Amino acid sequence: MPMRMVMEIARRMPKATTTRIRTSRMGTTTPEPTSLGVALQADASAALHMMWLSSPALPVGGFSYSEGLEAAVDAGLVSDEKQTLAWLRGQLQLTVARSELPAACAAHAAWEAADSAALQTIQTWVLSTRETFELRQQSQQMGRSMLEWLRNLRPDHPALPLAAQLEPAPAWQLAFALGGLALGLDAQHMAHALAFSWLENQVQAAMRVVPLGQSSGQRLLAALLPDIPAAVEQARNLQDRMDDWQSFSPMLAILSSRHETQYSRLFRS
Repeated sequence: MPMRMVMEIARRMPKATTTRIRTSRMGTTTPEPTSLGVALQADASAALHMMWLSSPALPVGGFSYSEGLEAAVDAGLVSDEKQTLAWLRGQLQLTVARSELPAACAAHAAWEAADSAALQTIQTWVLSTRETFELRQQSQQMGRSMLEWLRNLRPDHPALPLAAQLEPAPAWQLAFALGGLALGLDAQHMAHALAFSWLENQVQAAMRVVPLGQSSGQRLLAALLPDIPAAVEQARNLQDRMDDWQSFSPMLAILSSRHETQYSRLFRS
């Protein structure tokens, strides 16, 4: 191939795919990161922090709540894999996408802006929409636990003084958003982590209380994972329109109130 053609091909190659070599004073050579390499490292870091934040090992007690599922099983509304799928999909679309995720996304922006007034407004909305004692208790307990985890992990984080102003502690959605910010996640990644955390905890609860086997649990995850991006997109569109947030789920409220006096139960909600 003529040298002129080789040079022309080299000139047209995308710069992001090339690797530059940096020579140190000692004579050794090390590859200098390209823009593509930096982007890939950033994506990997975000993915790892998303997995960390949504891990069942996070010491917030999410495993101890079924969020009404146990009462639905007791009432005969959920008794097999198919009904569990319908229940979880309904929860994801009716409550998680329309209230939990928008509140968390709005809180992420408020934490980032150090907007204490916005944080208090979101906190008030979240707690006022917990329709039963056990749902409010869940939100407060998980929020306190998340805040304690953050204090141990990032004791000098500048948002912690703001968190101390929210009584009795940031609700779960606000605390999770702060956790995402502390780990360097943007609102989009944080919301995906929150949605997956909710889904995995609910599938684990279904496996214990319906009960379902591990294969059923994996099928539920496979069926519902594709729904999460749409839920996050909906939440992102709603995050600045609090008047459009929706927490109206009367059957869930009825089941949750029944669960508070249920004779035999495994979960706290």
